[in-house]
Amino acid sequence: MKIHLLTALVFAMSFGVATAQDAPQPVPSSPFAAQPSSPTRGDGQRGGRGAWGGGMGMAGGRGLIGTVSEVAADHYNLRTDAGETYTVHFSANTRILKQAAGQGRGQGGQRGGPGGTPPEAIKPGEIKVGDVISAMGEVDASAKSLGAVVVFLMDPERAKQMREMQANFGKTWLMGKVTAISDLTVTLQSSVDNASHKFAADENTSFRKRRDPITLGDIQIGDMVRVEGSIENGAFVAASVGVMGAGPAGGPGDPRAGVAGADSK
Repeated sequence: MKIHLLTALVFAMSFGVATAQDAPQPVPSSPFAAQPSSPTRGDGQRGGRGAWGGGMGMAGGRGLIGTVSEVAADHYNLRTDAGETYTVHFSANTRILKQAAGQGRGQGGQRGGPGGTPPEAIKPGEIKVGDVISAMGEVDASAKSLGAVVVFLMDPERAKQMREMQANFGKTWLMGKVTAISDLTVTLQSSVDNASHKFAADENTSFRKRRDPITLGDIQIGDMVRVEGSIENGAFVAASVGVMGAGPAGGPGDPRAGVAGADSK
């Protein structure tokens, strides 16, 4: 089952912020793994990633996003953009969060709202029919159900912006792990849609890692990148590329072995 871009973006933001700033409340283990964001050219706030940010991506997780059609004591019925209805089960262990007013990113911007305001915990009954929510947990596609680890109540305007981002994925931006580099063409594997994508660089492409300018030659297999650009003659041409981080290091095949201090400057 593919991970929806919207879910990847929402939970890279909400789950990452909430766990960092609400440490006293225990959080169940999560299958989602968010990557840090870094600014790239454009609005000055892009580079993370749609986590999965959109700033962030997430690997190996499952989630849903949609409109609440029924509210009960232990579950919500949720209708997805694809027209499917899922039952989202929650319990006392489920984190239920609300996006703070004005919080979120622009298209691909940095996490959090003004001053990094984290999402706030709310009661299950504060979510109503018609609200847009994201639910993270294990999806049973055959039973059309999800056991929620986190439920996130989205601001309507933010939900609209993120749907616009979803429509533009692969057209104006990409995000994923670098799997191959051939001359000026880079191949990514994206957890946004579980698919492979390619982009081309040219003399106008800018590259950054964190806030530091780099070159295409500095990008390595395994790097997580966020790419802004456009389709030209059927190919995605990058205007800016931001290196967000890398996958776990340690194996002898890891291209990062022996250079662990490279990111600490």
